[in-house]
Amino acid sequence: MSGISFRSLTFMLFIAFLVWSSSIETCIARRGKHWRQSKYGAAASLSKKKGKGHGHHSYHNGGSKPKAPPHKITPSPPSSPKPKAPPPPKEKAAPSPPPSPKPKEESNIFDVLDFGAKGDGKTDDTKAFQAAWAAACKVEVSTVVVPAEFLFLVGPISFSGPYCQANIVFQLDGTIIAPTDSQPWGKGILQWLEFTKLKGITIQGKGIIDGRGTGWWQDAPYEDPYDDERKLIIPLNSTVQERPPMPVRNELSGKMPSIKPTALRFYGSFNVTVTGIKIQNSPQCHLKFDNCMGVVVHDTAISSPGDSPNTDGIHLQNSKDVLIHGSNLACGDDCVSIQTGCSNVYIHNVNCGPGHGISIGSLGKDNTKACVSNITVRDIIMRNTMNGVRIKTWQGGSGSVQGVLFSNIQVSEVQLPIVIDQFYCDKRACNNETAAVALSGITYEKIRGTYTVKPVHLACSDSLPCIGVTLSAIELKPLQESYHLYDPFCWQTFGELTTPTVPPIRCLQIGKPSNNRVESDHDVC
Repeated sequence: MSGISFRSLTFMLFIAFLVWSSSIETCIARRGKHWRQSKYGAAASLSKKKGKGHGHHSYHNGGSKPKAPPHKITPSPPSSPKPKAPPPPKEKAAPSPPPSPKPKEESNIFDVLDFGAKGDGKTDDTKAFQAAWAAACKVEVSTVVVPAEFLFLVGPISFSGPYCQANIVFQLDGTIIAPTDSQPWGKGILQWLEFTKLKGITIQGKGIIDGRGTGWWQDAPYEDPYDDERKLIIPLNSTVQERPPMPVRNELSGKMPSIKPTALRFYGSFNVTVTGIKIQNSPQCHLKFDNCMGVVVHDTAISSPGDSPNTDGIHLQNSKDVLIHGSNLACGDDCVSIQTGCSNVYIHNVNCGPGHGISIGSLGKDNTKACVSNITVRDIIMRNTMNGVRIKTWQGGSGSVQGVLFSNIQVSEVQLPIVIDQFYCDKRACNNETAAVALSGITYEKIRGTYTVKPVHLACSDSLPCIGVTLSAIELKPLQESYHLYDPFCWQTFGELTTPTVPPIRCLQIGKPSNNRVESDHDVC
């Protein structure tokens, strides 16, 4: 150090001290305000160097905030922020798998094809229909689907409650056909398709129920009932056919049991609707309601030949609050038959023919009690029918028919447009009896058109005359065909004519019978 002067050494030491002081301030400043300047800054680097095994907890990860130095720090002016380091390139995400399907909600649609039905017209689909119904029965507001363009062979079957849920729909768009061999029918079954003890059952669609009844019709025993009004129809050659002609014999004749089934029957059910479908060629009655309440039939077609025996269109028994409208009914017996126990029945805008007209009865057979009330039949067109509007009762019966209106009935080539027959007998012979079903409050109004045998036939009981029979705006003109023509006929019929009639109905007795009997328990319903 001899070559260096003391002054120079002192200066160099001073310079070194200044440099050392500046480094200390910069380091302290970094630990202060600018500690978190960048997540990729010095703190992050330090953390990486220490590694996970050192138990370091950064501020971001929940560590305690670093304490400020005990002395005041004057930070250096902030330098311009360093540009952020670009984030590391993301790996290309693998395509996400499709969302797992949600658990399938319980369906309320039950297609018979899903239960094994073939719909080829040859395979017996009865079990598939039973299975579909059993599943639908457990679900409220369910639908059994019989799809279009299929032909389902189904044997006798019962779609029954009472433990089924309410408001089941039977959506019929295909065709259901009945077996034509005798085996499925055993010794005889009273119905083919039956719905029992249900609440809110609807049959709808554009499908067909085909009873294929020709084999049954030809095998009708001689003892089977036939319409007694035939006794009033005398051909011009004065010969009377004891039995109506049968359909042409076919290969099925002689094979079927003597008991003939109804095609479609409802029993003990509430709020029943039938709409849109067609029922054809039933072995016997096409559509029957027994012990039902709240029945609606509309836009429905029924079809079978006029000579098919006992093939009523719609049969009502012990049923209340019934509405039938907008339907076409063609059959070999009554288009609508209203039996005992029926009340509040309203039938309108129906086409009837061929057939035997719209009838109340027959009632009181085998000395039984019959009760029918509040029946309205109006706005009806009848073509080529045996009867128009009719009430028929047996001798020996009891009970009553009251509150009946037949209104605005257009008849065309109808043999007997207006009929009351209290001597009805559909067997070879019937005994004369004094007891009878009481008839009262029967109104015929606006019955117009043409007849071919007799315009009016009112035959009431000798012991219990009809009372309160009103005739108004009757205009019936004869049309000579192949039968003898007769004048209006009345027997023990009392009431009033409120307008002139064509032809004149002079046989009606005005007022009440002189020996008008007081209503007894025999008549009360």
